[in-house]
Amino acid sequence: MNKLINTSKQTPSISQSSVSLSVLQAEVQLATQTQNAVLFQSNKSTGLLLSVLESLMDGVLLLTDKGKLVNANNYALQICHQFMQDRSSTTQVPQQIWRICEALIDSRDHYPDRIVTIEDEIDIGKTSVIRIRARWVEIEDANRPYLLVMLEDRSQSLKDAVIAEARKYNLTPREAEVWLLRRANCTYKAIAAELHIAIDTVKKHVKSINAKRDAFLWANE
Repeated sequence: MNKLINTSKQTPSISQSSVSLSVLQAEVQLATQTQNAVLFQSNKSTGLLLSVLESLMDGVLLLTDKGKLVNANNYALQICHQFMQDRSSTTQVPQQIWRICEALIDSRDHYPDRIVTIEDEIDIGKTSVIRIRARWVEIEDANRPYLLVMLEDRSQSLKDAVIAEARKYNLTPREAEVWLLRRANCTYKAIAAELHIAIDTVKKHVKSINAKRDAFLWANE
């Protein structure tokens, strides 16, 4: 069972969500991202390492415990660019991300023998929510472990999921728009306002979507 520990003293109030310290079992750490991260340990070629980074779906940063950027894929750099409003940072990554890393560094003294992940979600503007996950990773031939930071644009992930579901359930373009907003927990009223349609029309679309989903599930039981 995962143990959640309050790290409010270690983390800044950079969003409404609080950073939580999760002590996890090694075999479930970061799911498939951890499996990909293991490749860092055996890849001595910088070119191969870059290829691995670019193949990952999420943004990936590899940092020293001093905040120096060792490597990153293009997606991570794009996300970092969205954060870089404050140029006063003394590190090579945005402060919002580095503060998560600082919490991980602080946790090393308290839990030296455990695999620890720090994660948080931060809003960027009105449309993007970035999920940040930081953990230690051992690199072959390195004198000390590096910080592995995974960046996920939750809004983009949701869009990708809805696109896949729209194809799976054979949704119309309008149904896909409604489903995207519904999956984002928007109310019927909010969906109607966003799409400039009547609330009753939204309800009809949702009913049609649910019917198509049910038909797909029944056909594939």
